Amino acid sequence: MAKNLSFSYSKMGMYKECPQKYKFRYVHMLPEKPKYYFAFGTALHAVMEFIFDPTKLTFPSLQQALQFFDTTWNKTSFEQKGYASAAKELEGYTEGRRIIESYYAANSSSFVHPLSTEMKSTLELDGLSLISILDRVDYLGDGKIKILDYKTGKTVQREPDQLYMYQKVVENSPTVRKLVLSKEPNVKEIRVAQLSFYHLPTLQEMTFERAADKEIFEFWQGVLQIADKIRAGKFDPTPGENQCRWCDYRNLCPVFTGKEYGAVSVEKASAPAQPTNVQDVLSEKIDRCGALEEEVKQLRQEIIALLKQHHFERHFGKNYQAVLSNTEKVEFPNKEKVIELLRRFQLLAKVLVPTQSTILHLLEDDSVPAEAKQSLRALTTQTMQETLSLKKTE
Repeated sequence: MAKNLSFSYSKMGMYKECPQKYKFRYVHMLPEKPKYYFAFGTALHAVMEFIFDPTKLTFPSLQQALQFFDTTWNKTSFEQKGYASAAKELEGYTEGRRIIESYYAANSSSFVHPLSTEMKSTLELDGLSLISILDRVDYLGDGKIKILDYKTGKTVQREPDQLYMYQKVVENSPTVRKLVLSKEPNVKEIRVAQLSFYHLPTLQEMTFERAADKEIFEFWQGVLQIADKIRAGKFDPTPGENQCRWCDYRNLCPVFTGKEYGAVSVEKASAPAQPTNVQDVLSEKIDRCGALEEEVKQLRQEIIALLKQHHFERHFGKNYQAVLSNTEKVEFPNKEKVIELLRRFQLLAKVLVPTQSTILHLLEDDSVPAEAKQSLRALTTQTMQETLSLKKTE
């Protein structure tokens, strides 16, 4: 019997964003870089679980909740959380404490114990092993359930797929049914009555009624279609400006490298595996290369300064000669106008991510209309800069 496919709302979201990204993360098992907003959200979710622990008879005080947040927050460094600096992490920490204090001020007088918090559910359904973590489940009586999901980002908006997934899980979960029957043994049917997103930074709650059976059916058919594509190994990339710009796997993606990740030549295929950690070796080489490039950059600046100081255009070392020349540097200082122009001429797809170099290539592309090239040139600035070239002497 075939093993059920491990699946979740987050996996589905990643596949819909880009199947190739899903492949990197869940087939090749390459971890993503730490993201500060994930660390921030995880810490606040842990606090909410601590506050509403259904196994405790009383609720913690504000000071106890803040202390719990401090302990949770300080378990990892700012780098491990994904913050750019200790100062940025401090901003996140301060905002976290503010949110907790505001939450207590607004809600502590009406705290009630939920049916469960951070409930981890694995539901075997239609060939899927459906993994879900429900932030909070409240029992409204008569078999009716309220699902509450905490949001910690800048904004909160309706996410139908997530609501549908939660409803599907809760109404089919043996774990939820067992919890409900422990409260009310004679319940015949478990039904989701409300689904809510609670935005912790603003203390705003968005509540929706149960989705109709027809909506859930259509949603579930879409889930099963995605699962079938994953089983069939369909991981074609779907590049786009936003998702590619911030993707952790960009340097490995065939869209940018021109080859499939992990592909080896026939000659190398039979070579014995090296007993090294590839990621550690690669990291060491990247750091070493970066340090050397920084040193080269500094040396070039010093050489140019000395050549200009003594009015030399050329000078020889024992093994190399240096030649100083002036080249024209073309830049696009107003990026917003450039992007607007690219959209007007439908050229964004050609550059994928608009950078100085990709836009410059459009000026040499025969398929780009002359009017577009003329408009692009009007947005450029030209400056002269010294260029140093090094050649090995004969």
